[in-house]
Amino acid sequence: MAHAPLESSILVDQYLLMLTVSKGRSNATISAYTSDFSLLLQRIPDLTTATPDDFADYFSKLREEGFASSTVARSMSAVRGLFQYLLQERLVTSDPTTLLPAVRRDRSLPKALSEVYIKDLLVSITGNGILDCRDRAIIEFLYGTGCRVSEMLGVKQAHIDFDEDVIRVTGKGEKQRLVPLGSCLRDSLKDYLSAAFSEFDGMNSAVIFRNFRGLPLSRHGVNEMLKRRALGGGLPLRGLHAHSFRHSCATHMIAHGADIRVVQELLGHTSIATTQRYTGVALTTLKDAYGASHPRAS
Repeated sequence: MAHAPLESSILVDQYLLMLTVSKGRSNATISAYTSDFSLLLQRIPDLTTATPDDFADYFSKLREEGFASSTVARSMSAVRGLFQYLLQERLVTSDPTTLLPAVRRDRSLPKALSEVYIKDLLVSITGNGILDCRDRAIIEFLYGTGCRVSEMLGVKQAHIDFDEDVIRVTGKGEKQRLVPLGSCLRDSLKDYLSAAFSEFDGMNSAVIFRNFRGLPLSRHGVNEMLKRRALGGGLPLRGLHAHSFRHSCATHMIAHGADIRVVQELLGHTSIATTQRYTGVALTTLKDAYGASHPRAS
């Protein structure tokens, strides 16, 4: 943002601050919007004098340069939101984004890991050191609850109720929900917490998942751990990342007969349409399994 006039940078910063403080947008959203605005200000330095044609050309060039439709749609949403905010605050007199066309997002099906893959990944972690216990607990947590990695990394000891077998997590917009604590996750969490309390300070009040230095674990740290564990177990890396366990949880539950409303509640989806994407994945998985195993499938 160093290349933009001070006024436009300040307007963007004010908007992002409002989204953070008043709207409770997640760190991931703010980070993505910051990146979107940084690119925008490099190409349209003065937003207050930009015309509808300037923005139409900008987004058209993004598509020509190969940016994903989801990225263009997010950036367009960020810019529209900025001008709505600026109009509301009477910092501009018109909105040059009102005539921008809608961008159709790619609706590719979420990629789920197979049940066998997840089992093999867990089995490959054979040690009993604190990081072994932690890594098993992380995988069980992501797969067992379907939580976003940011939700998992925000969990503290006080959020886990072993008596009622529930965990309180905080999702998008600071909305809280309770997720079930299954037996496999319960056992792995108890093993990890038992080791962590003797190794790390402040476990009673701070987040539970730490790196080897005792500092809060990051999203990047989780993904690097997953890659390292998969390589150690001789498993392929394709499709493996922290969010794939959320997709896998939903897909496998629906494949095993779970009601879609239950899955919606578990994942914390506001709209049932978001959850319905997983029915397509489950059907695809069912067709593949049928084709590979039924004697009269082909």
